[in-house]
Amino acid sequence: MAKHLVIVESPAKATTINKFLGSDYHVEASYGHIRDLPKSEMGVDVAHGFKPRYVIPAKSKKIVSRLKKQAKDTKTIFLAPDPDREGEAISWHLAYLLQEDNKPIKRVAFNELTREAVRAAFEHPRDIDQRLVDAQQARRVLDRIVGYELSPLLWKKVGRGLSAGRVQSVALRLIVEREREIAKFKPTEYWSLVARLSSKRPEESEKVFQAKLERIGTEKVHLKNEAETLELKALIERSEFRVVSIQKRERRRKPQAPFTTSKMQQEAYNRLGFSAAKTMRTAQTLYEGTSVGEEESTGLITYMRTDSVNIAESARRAAAKYIADTFGKEYLPKVPNFYRAKKGAQEAHEAIRPTSVSRHPDHIKSFLTSDQFRLYDLIWRKFVASQMNPALDLVTTIDILAGKEHFFKASGTRNLFPGFSAVYGDQSKTSQGTNGKEGDEDNGESGNPDFPNLKESEDLRLHELVGNQHFTKPPPRYNDASLVKVLESKGIGRPSTYAPIIYTLISRNYVERKSGALIPTELAETVTTLLVKHFPYVLDVKFTALMEEELDQIEEGTIDWVKVLQDFHGPFEKQLAVAKEQMKTVKQDVVPTGENCDKCGKPMVVKWGRFGKFVACSGFPKCRNTKALSTGIPCPKEGCGGELVRRRGKGMRNFYGCTKYPNCDFVANQLPKKESAPTSEEKSPEADEIDESV
Repeated sequence: MAKHLVIVESPAKATTINKFLGSDYHVEASYGHIRDLPKSEMGVDVAHGFKPRYVIPAKSKKIVSRLKKQAKDTKTIFLAPDPDREGEAISWHLAYLLQEDNKPIKRVAFNELTREAVRAAFEHPRDIDQRLVDAQQARRVLDRIVGYELSPLLWKKVGRGLSAGRVQSVALRLIVEREREIAKFKPTEYWSLVARLSSKRPEESEKVFQAKLERIGTEKVHLKNEAETLELKALIERSEFRVVSIQKRERRRKPQAPFTTSKMQQEAYNRLGFSAAKTMRTAQTLYEGTSVGEEESTGLITYMRTDSVNIAESARRAAAKYIADTFGKEYLPKVPNFYRAKKGAQEAHEAIRPTSVSRHPDHIKSFLTSDQFRLYDLIWRKFVASQMNPALDLVTTIDILAGKEHFFKASGTRNLFPGFSAVYGDQSKTSQGTNGKEGDEDNGESGNPDFPNLKESEDLRLHELVGNQHFTKPPPRYNDASLVKVLESKGIGRPSTYAPIIYTLISRNYVERKSGALIPTELAETVTTLLVKHFPYVLDVKFTALMEEELDQIEEGTIDWVKVLQDFHGPFEKQLAVAKEQMKTVKQDVVPTGENCDKCGKPMVVKWGRFGKFVACSGFPKCRNTKALSTGIPCPKEGCGGELVRRRGKGMRNFYGCTKYPNCDFVANQLPKKESAPTSEEKSPEADEIDESV
């Protein structure tokens, strides 16, 4: 029998750690939390200091019995869940259940699952940090109070099965308000003039480049319509073009810091097309470890829930050696690159990096799944690039005069030294679609990678002058990357919460994902309107960010967690009491469908439910006949005669199926148009498992 018992959360992590420790240690998995608040009630004694009432869930009872039995025969108990607030809380719960035998209980924490890191942690065990536990308890109790008070209110006023959450509802508000901005947006027409030019000198005449009209005299040009543009175009075409000035400057593009959780989620979405949830699932497997070739099972990346940009000095030295040996010393900065974390970062861990820089992605590709390889490759390259010299570009800007007052500008960039981009490519590609700003058309002014060798004051040949029509664009819808970015920038949630927030919004049918965009449903519009009206401060972005700061202060030991809950609960209860009386009951607004129930003959009506509107018998509860609300689109299958309805399948993705299922098995990912409905089936990956529930 082993002398020491080690407890982690997952079997995969247990397998990896077990290989690093000798026969004196036995590693077991708790499979996550072994105590939690009860599901059937709030489980918080508000009147007595918000004392939580923890229970052992049914799924954990056998696990707890096994752990208690093994603990009796061991000398020491080591608790090794993940190194964050939740991991500390899991350790605290384990210690509570295993303390009855008075065995020494120690906490060990490590940022990476490697032999060296694990052994070092066991050489320096510590006590459980009660401040971390209190911060996690405060979050859990706070979210339980909001969820268990607001959700029943929504059941009563809107429909059964709905949920509200302290952070979830604020994130939903952002998505809904963005959709409203898009709906209100009115595009404005504008035009541009782009000239295609070349030198008149024979040796340079074949190099044609583009220049955009920037100003007329000292005034910036504003072309509002086609007539105005054509009139100006005709005038300029009769003019001579001449180079006024040529400016050349070198631009240094610095590498970015290694990944934090939010940055990894953003770039995995933009570069790999991974949802936030998929990114975190894949990163978890890389952290918990796998066997690569003849090596023992080991963690491939450091802990993946972090807001820190720090890296261990040993990792920095290893990266420097790899860069110098592989790319040359000119790629290595004289002074190592250090990065500053964003304001408010906890910095409890390192940034996300490979546990060994010498483990090149291509060398271990055959031992990883496709998703594991692609994410590991991204993490590895980001880390190596962060320790390299900047890229150096030559930026050339040419001012051109047409006639006496029409000034054109052309610019282009040529790379002089690749620097970090030799590993990571163009970092600007990772920010596409994440800034949430209005976008203008690219008019080609920077589309000249290499200019002809022009001289100041030389005349140019005009090949073509093109007028282009544009329209201002509405702000883009949020996607996984841009929503994570705005949540982080506004201080809403923490690294461990971003992916669960998006997952919850989709699973609760508040948001649909279409072509990557997060689009609020009609249900989301209704719920958000009600909650913002009656609970303005709970759904206030700044208030939510302030609550996150107070949770951080609990962890730092500068504020009592019970006081934080007291300060929140008083005003919340007052607003809740008013809302119960004044909030409009939406679910009573039933709409007749004009058809009768095929079971009891009573009229069928449209009601609200957990997944939005549905059709139900007006004889409820005596008659419980329900069905999905028709889209009004006839089933494309020849001779069917049914209509398409929205259903939900695997992965909580929506698809469209026929009302005559199972007699008709037509399914499609997208709703066909009435005038051009396809005749062949377009089967969705979720259609094999149709959810008939409403």
